[in-house]
Formats: sequence, structure tokens, C-alpha cells
Amino acid sequence: MNEQKNSFSSRIGFILAAAGSAVGLGNIWRFPYLAAKYGGGTFLLIYLILAVTFGFSLMLTEIALGRKTGKSTLYAFTSLNKRFSFLGLLSSIVPILIFPYYCVIGGWVAKYLSVYLTGQGTAATLDTFFTAFIGGVGEPLFWLFLFIAATAFIVMLGVEKGIEKASKILMPVLVVLSIGIAFYVITRPGAMEGLIYYIKPDLSEFSVTCVLAAMGQLFYSMSLAMGIMITYGSYMPKTENIESSVRSIELFDTGIAFVSGMIIIPSVFVFSGGNRDILSSGPSLMFITLPKVFSSMRAGQLLGFVFFLLVLFAALTSSISLMETVVSIIQDKFHIKRKPACLLVMAFAMVMGIPSSLGFGVLSWLAPLGLSILDFFDFLTNSVLMPLVALFTCIFVGYVVKPKAIAEEVKHSAPFKSEKLYTLLIKYVAPILILLILISSVANTFGWISL
Repeated sequence: MNEQKNSFSSRIGFILAAAGSAVGLGNIWRFPYLAAKYGGGTFLLIYLILAVTFGFSLMLTEIALGRKTGKSTLYAFTSLNKRFSFLGLLSSIVPILIFPYYCVIGGWVAKYLSVYLTGQGTAATLDTFFTAFIGGVGEPLFWLFLFIAATAFIVMLGVEKGIEKASKILMPVLVVLSIGIAFYVITRPGAMEGLIYYIKPDLSEFSVTCVLAAMGQLFYSMSLAMGIMITYGSYMPKTENIESSVRSIELFDTGIAFVSGMIIIPSVFVFSGGNRDILSSGPSLMFITLPKVFSSMRAGQLLGFVFFLLVLFAALTSSISLMETVVSIIQDKFHIKRKPACLLVMAFAMVMGIPSSLGFGVLSWLAPLGLSILDFFDFLTNSVLMPLVALFTCIFVGYVVKPKAIAEEVKHSAPFKSEKLYTLLIKYVAPILILLILISSVANTFGWISL
């Protein structure tokens, strides 16, 4: 059955959809706070080097695998070598587990947007506002279900009429909003100090943990090892230039992350008088600290609304790609049409999202590995499964089907300018870096190191 294998109608449609997948919540809050923690410009420099090498090789591999096989991530590896059917199953589990809890956070963002839309931004500055909200039952579940329904509506429309069309609207608006907010922020009195810290490399800040943090952020930020790029690659026309498209996606992804840093770091510098510690507060930076920052600025109510609109768009473009990947898996496995597959995935996400949502309130007693339910799923997928999938993918391409198989697919539409570098990276460099990500992510979760 090929009903689901319709394709993107244009190169820009594919790039915007894939970039939308890569641009998510990790770009908006995680990238800025890691950059602040690890020396600003130093972290930026390391991240950029890794993006054009390590990140490029992994993303190109997944997109080429998808286009070569025309399959979802469940069957892409099996179609090339049946011994690696386990890898298709492993990579399918990742988006299935991530989608429900990602929508929980998406629901939080939608809630905050509504707060600023109704002129209640001052209430969000209270230290207890966020914890009281996520510790509830009815309200967080309402926003969770609403966010899932919005995602499902777009995915149900299909690749061209739904995902591509939405990406062509959401991504340009996201870019304009982020640049507009950044421009406003850096023109505030005292913001320049934060901007200089953010973009000026200081080699004295260089450390092994800085490199590990940059590698981990790049890995998660670019939607690697989630089956997403394989799925989108399977919709990519054979005439499109894979190498050039990957460079464009990286540019979008890194650009939005960079501009997000220009919004958050100078803002907090202005608010805190240059106190960097306040930037290293993880998710609470976005939901607790930033409302206070906006409240202290002129037009803070409007700024807060525009910022959370930006974050909502970023969350939505990523959730669309996660759901599409799961829908693609369901269609490939059970040979059903898009609409019933979407309804099944939507119902599954709603049911699976409930424990993650209630894990901060009535189910807080349930703490696997000492983590909240949402954090446990995040640890399982981001720190364990995704690095394992990426590592096995490198072994699969580097030593089983060989880099030549990927190179042939890339050269189907254009010369492969970086073929020699790609072969070196996918066979030798990427596996070592991924192993380091796996070890450091697990160590960080259990407090053995701090990233």
C-alpha cells in the first residue's frame, strides 16, 4: 500500500518540514542555558564545528536511508539487511515513547501562551505558579489533549497538504518572531554585556564537559536517531540534492538555536545584572525565570506573548514530525490508511501522556530511578535508546552496507562533494562520539558528572 508514501511537493517544503522537526524546545531553552553554562562563545564555536561534521554525517545518513528504501524507520534497515531488523524496531520505539511526553511540555507552552494572551503575565512571575499548574490534574491534561489534537489535525491532512503546508507557514513566522524578539532584547540597556559573553569565545572556558555538552545538544537538537529523518527522507523526491538539503536544514536549526540564545542570555543579563547562575536552571528557566524577566522589561506582556507563541510554533513543528513518524510506522506495519492511523496514534498519545502529566502531582510518588515519570521517559529515550540507535546505525552503514550505499543514493541527484569526509566520519569519528554521548548522558542523569 503506497497511500502514505506521497512526497513533498518541493525542495523548500522538505527543508522547512525537516528543519521544523529539528527546531524544537531544545533549541529555545536548552541551547541557551548550555551556552551560558559553558562559556558562551566557546560553546558556540565547538557546536558549530560539530554541526558541520558530526551532525552532518548522521543527518545525511538517515535522510539517504529513508529515500533509498522508501520505508518507515521500522523497515528501512530490514530492507537492506534482514539481520538488522532489530534496529528498525529499536528506532521505532524512540518516537513512540517521546511523542506523548513531548506533548505534555507542548501543553505547558500552550498554557503559558494563553496566560499572556489574557493579560495575566504578572501571575506567571510567582514562584508557585508553574509548580501549582503542573501539579494539578484537570488543567494540565486539558492543555495536553488540546496540543495533541492540534498536532493530529495537521498530520491527518497528509504530507503535502498538512505537514508541508504547515511548515511553510510556521517556520517563516518562527524565524521572523525570533529575529524580532532578539533585536528588541539586544537594544535594551545592559544587554550588550550578555551578547558579548554569548558570542565571544573564551578559550579559558574550554573543557571536556563543554565538548560533551555540545555533542549531546547537537545530537538531540537535530532530531537524530528518532526515525524522523528516515521517515521524511522516504518522502523526498529522487531529484532533490540530499547534501545541499542537509546543509540547509542545519543552517535553520543552528540559526534558530543561535537567535534563541540572543533572546534569553542578554535578557537574563539585564534582569540579573550579569548573574550567569540564573541561566543554568534547566526547564524552569523558560517557565519560571523568563516570565520574571519579561515582567521587568517595557512591553513585557507583549514580549511574553510573542515569545511563547514562538516556543509554541517550535514545539508544534517537532511534535508534527514525531507523530508523522509513528503514523508512518503504523501504516507500514498494519497497512491501514492515514486517518485511522492518526486516530490510533492520537488516542495512544493521550493515554500515555496522562502518567507523564500527572507525575508532578497525584502520581509524584511513582518515581522510577528516582525520576519523575516524564524525566524517566526522557532519560530512557534521550540518554539510552537514541545513542544506541545512532551507534548501531553507524555500524550498519560503516561496516555492513558500507558508506558506498549511502554515497550512491546521494549521487543519484547530484555529485557528493563531501564523500571522503563522510566516509571517515561515519566509520570512525561518529561511533566514538556517540559512545561518549551515551556514557556522559547516563553519568549526568545519575549525578556522576554535571552537564
